[in-house]
Amino acid sequence: MTNYVLTICEAVREAGGRAMLVGGLVRDLLLGIESKDIDLEVYYLEPTRLRDVLQSLAPVNTVGEQFAVYKVAFYEPAGDAGIPEQRIEIDVSMPRRESKSGRGHRGFVINGDPFMSFKEAARRRDFTINAIMKDPLTDEIVDPFSGVKDLQNKILRAVAADTFIEDSLRVLRAMQMAARFEMQIAPQTIELCRTIDLSDLPHERIWGEFEKLLLRAEQPSIGLQTALELRILEKLLPDLQTLATAPELFAQTGGRLDEIAALAGDLAKEKRLTLMLAALCQDLPDEAAVLRVLETVGVFTVEGYKVREQTLSLVREHARPQQFFANREQTSDGDFRRLARLVDMNLLYRLAKAAALACRQSPEAAEWFIRRTRALNVEEGAPAPLLLGRHLLDLGVKPGREMGEVLRRVYELQLDGTVTTLEEAIAAARTVM
Repeated sequence: MTNYVLTICEAVREAGGRAMLVGGLVRDLLLGIESKDIDLEVYYLEPTRLRDVLQSLAPVNTVGEQFAVYKVAFYEPAGDAGIPEQRIEIDVSMPRRESKSGRGHRGFVINGDPFMSFKEAARRRDFTINAIMKDPLTDEIVDPFSGVKDLQNKILRAVAADTFIEDSLRVLRAMQMAARFEMQIAPQTIELCRTIDLSDLPHERIWGEFEKLLLRAEQPSIGLQTALELRILEKLLPDLQTLATAPELFAQTGGRLDEIAALAGDLAKEKRLTLMLAALCQDLPDEAAVLRVLETVGVFTVEGYKVREQTLSLVREHARPQQFFANREQTSDGDFRRLARLVDMNLLYRLAKAAALACRQSPEAAEWFIRRTRALNVEEGAPAPLLLGRHLLDLGVKPGREMGEVLRRVYELQLDGTVTTLEEAIAAARTVM
């Protein structure tokens, strides 16, 4: 717990209020999981009084004046050894009521009420494990819906049926949370989720929950199976639902996801996501089906990396490592270099290894594939062309179709290993011309 949280809580108490930690942070604290999001809910102070208290401590950004949601920013000065200034943001709000007023996740009327009871305020939460509160000053746990017990028993249970069904995103939250925390969903909550229409969810909201599933769960297969049970696949991803008609194939898909989770921990977020999506879509019947899945989750690029494009390439080429290995006596260096133009070879290796392990087969083919890839120095991509347009200009070739054809043919010779230096490339260009 940061000292800044205690500073806010003490200032609130001195003003006659009480600040409680709420939401996922309390759940994570009880599970011993580090959490970056800090949410405080303040009782017994009017919004204007609360804002004055917060502004006396640090800069405050008001997000929702009507229902009093404030972001309080503290700054830790730069330290020694080049440690930059740290910005710590704490969300502070008052308890509030939410009532459905329209379609979609924005269709709510929200009213703050600092004098609500703890139980009434917690009733708007989605699951009991997210409805636990903690007083940072006394360490008292307030648990009106027995969330601690459900956490101990690994049960994911809706707080209240009438409020739960008002937000369709909660069905997808059940999917990713069941996987992340390896929990069983209460039967009544399963039935509740199955009744909820998901057609109002925009792509970015769908992707937000799938991203948590793919990045944070050690066993994403639990989320995939949960998505089937809650009818998420049926309603949003029918192509993946079709896979479930072949139980062995569906189990292999889940197994690949779990293996990728274990194999990709050292990769950047965008590459892990790409691998996960490729593992999810690998057994779909055609590229059109893969595209429909990617369209539904609405993913294109992440951190500048072309996730959609690379996912399609991985699915398209997923069998190559096994094919190359099976025909290794005939597979040339040029085959590897040409493949490296189409796909991230390191990701392809990991996908192939995960597929083998998921089927309880030896990953020998994948390991052979990456050894040869590295020996040829194409793990990070195909070699850059030695011959460039400016070289052909020096030879008197004008820009146009002829130049493009000469560059292409010489590059093919380079991929085959016939051309290895610029001098050889220029000589080859003269021969081609």
